[in-house]
Amino acid sequence: MKRTLISIALALPLFFLLAACGSNKSNSATGSSAAKTVKIGIMGSDERIWQAVGKVAKKKYNIDLKITKFTDYNQPNAALSDGSIDLNAFQHQFFLDNWNKAHKSDIVSIGDTILAPIRLYSKKIKSVKDIKKGDEIAIPNDATNEGRALNVLATIGLIKLDKKALPTTADITENKLNLKITALDAAQTARALSDATAAVVNDGVANDAGLNPKSALYVEKVNKKSKPYINIIAANKKDAKNKTYLDLVKAYQTEATKKLLQKYYKGADIPAWDITLK
Repeated sequence: MKRTLISIALALPLFFLLAACGSNKSNSATGSSAAKTVKIGIMGSDERIWQAVGKVAKKKYNIDLKITKFTDYNQPNAALSDGSIDLNAFQHQFFLDNWNKAHKSDIVSIGDTILAPIRLYSKKIKSVKDIKKGDEIAIPNDATNEGRALNVLATIGLIKLDKKALPTTADITENKLNLKITALDAAQTARALSDATAAVVNDGVANDAGLNPKSALYVEKVNKKSKPYINIIAANKKDAKNKTYLDLVKAYQTEATKKLLQKYYKGADIPAWDITLK
């Protein structure tokens, strides 16, 4: 009896060791490591693109992508700063630089997505030449997009501006047609088309409103000056080198994404991670 008990006692450690080894082999073979969850904040119709990117990220990098949709440009950076989300993808570099300055935040770009030229739309006229004295034109009111919209109106020849990187309506030096230029929240510019003669509308807002980019009266020119307006994936500075987040950038910057951008936006959104601006 004593010999039997001793034999069992000696055998137990070997049994548990072998069992543990067998368990480890099983986990290794199945590759059952937990997926890494990443929460990203986006605007509107970009969800179709990010859902597809999420599938690539899951398959290739074992990332479980959670998408949060926001309705105005003030929300995604605030959510990123307070930790509600891990990344966001909705803004260009110019917008981010001004946000960081105004809010004393430390958000950085970790990868390019698209270049989305802004456009002048109308539901009342067919050509810029049809704009007449006293007409109202709506533009976005955030610092960077207001300046961008005013530069578009100046390029068309409707107004003249002081030479500033970010002009405001106060910097209009000539307005021969006495146009009423109304600055609104960017998300409201498309809706303003019901009343205003025309509106300068950001691409994402235009997509959400169902505006056809081919119907625009004018399209912002794409050249070297467009660089600050390339849209980005942004993270808090402390996470700038986070491998999982950088893998998500790789999951976005693919030929498959280019094809989806063409499918959904018909050339209105330009893949920006490998373009040369001239």
